[in-house]
Amino acid sequence: MAQARKIQQLDLKGEICPYPMMLTNKELDENSPGIEELEIITDHSPALSTIPPQALKRGYDCQIEEIKNGEWKILLTKQVGEYD
Repeated sequence: MAQARKIQQLDLKGEICPYPMMLTNKELDENSPGIEELEIITDHSPALSTIPPQALKRGYDCQIEEIKNGEWKILLTKQVGEYD
């Protein structure tokens, strides 16, 4: 039976730039290569344009979903292949 993967979550609601990006980078850098998926919750819309490029540099794909008005989930998933 396959085990369900545990997705780490980083709740950054209430944090404003540059902290959402800095805290995400810190989480990825300090726990690399262990993080396969990281779910970031933010209510700061500029984070939607600062977190994805930094995540891509670290080998993560990025999906953004608005979970309610003014609140987003950014799902980072480790890319398979050249970054392994």
